Amino acid sequence: MYTISNRLKMASIALMILGLLGVSYGFWDSHQYKTEEDVKVLLASEHGDHHGDAHATEGHGEEAAHDESVHGAHADVDHAEAGHEKSHEEHVLHQIHNRPWSALYVAAFFFFMIALGVLAFYAIQFASQAGWSPVLFRVMEAITAYVLPGALIVLGIAVASGTIGHYNIFVWMDPEVVEHDKIIQGKSGFLNMTGFIIRGLIFIAGWSLYRYFARKFSIAQDNAEDNKNFKKSFRIAAGFLVFYIYTESMMSWDWIMSVDPHWFSTLFGWYVFASMFVSGITVIALMTIYLKSRGYLEFVNDSHLHDLAKFMFGISIFWTYLWFSQFMLIWYSNIPEEVTYFVTRFEDYQIPFLGMVVMNFVFPFLVLMNSDYKRIPWFVVMAGIVILCGHYVDVFNMIMPATVGDRWSIGIPEIGSILLFAGLFLFIVFTSLTKAPLLAKRNPFIKESEHFHY
Repeated sequence: MYTISNRLKMASIALMILGLLGVSYGFWDSHQYKTEEDVKVLLASEHGDHHGDAHATEGHGEEAAHDESVHGAHADVDHAEAGHEKSHEEHVLHQIHNRPWSALYVAAFFFFMIALGVLAFYAIQFASQAGWSPVLFRVMEAITAYVLPGALIVLGIAVASGTIGHYNIFVWMDPEVVEHDKIIQGKSGFLNMTGFIIRGLIFIAGWSLYRYFARKFSIAQDNAEDNKNFKKSFRIAAGFLVFYIYTESMMSWDWIMSVDPHWFSTLFGWYVFASMFVSGITVIALMTIYLKSRGYLEFVNDSHLHDLAKFMFGISIFWTYLWFSQFMLIWYSNIPEEVTYFVTRFEDYQIPFLGMVVMNFVFPFLVLMNSDYKRIPWFVVMAGIVILCGHYVDVFNMIMPATVGDRWSIGIPEIGSILLFAGLFLFIVFTSLTKAPLLAKRNPFIKESEHFHY
């Protein structure tokens, strides 16, 4: 039985406190700018006093035109139809107010998607009756404990941004924008607050119910004299994977793609899945290495680590295939309403957009391609940290261009949000790890798993 150390508890709580301070500062700082006059002063100071007030007002006409053409859905709908136009300063003010909400949402979704990716990987092990992985089941079950609170937090932030906030993440939640935007009006049967909440609760209920019963049957199997609980786990895993395939795609449309309501991609659900899947497997590997280094999981050997690293390598290639397929087809076809999505990212997010390809593909490809390196813990840890950072940047690239445009940076709001949810994630996961023995001792494949070598 694993016992969470006081040091780890205190570290998790300290991260949450530091994160809360950073998030609070982000909201406080963004609301220092309350009027368009405040923004004019900010823009003037950013572009240097030698340009004077004329540049702050007239010179930004060109930038405003640039915003209208390439700064994503918010710029598109804010400046769009029926004379519903905003000044450049008002648009920038809205972007400044969006930033803390968006930073919070990006971090919340990133840690939630890790848990959901692990839940899918866990179900696949049961549905395929894999023989190598049962020694890792309790690690997977601990990580999936974050699915329910993590998903509720993401949904809560999304809804709060459109109620307590001023439509800071999802522009389609703003009735004034919808009134003047024919494209969003055409999608309003799906993109509306009621449907958004109902669908979200259905997704969360299905994921959480599967996790609850899978964990229940797994622990019950430890003390059983037959394999009835394992057979139940097999059946519900197969059913859950069907549910997951549909709901993960719909969740990615609702919670991510709809920040750009004028844009869509038929590959988007798979693209988000690949990101969450490789992130989840990476966290399994990192937790396994950590626990083994602390004297736990003595039944885990180099072959298990090798297999996890193979999945990290393979799914990184799969993510790259989906990224390139989505990007290449849209970029090559050059249809204005589609290519705008990538123009925005090339114009204003070139470093994170291209940098994530290096972190998510080039680095793991070079580091994990050699079979021997997959068995070296510090090599896998190094690759895992880069992969996780890369997929955080991936989520960042999905959300920020539509909400903050070119006003982005990695600063206190972003770092504070990461610390807040990292602390919460670690606290929930390691607390769950203490609730059951670390070995699923009566799993039918446990002996095969314990003696897994090649």
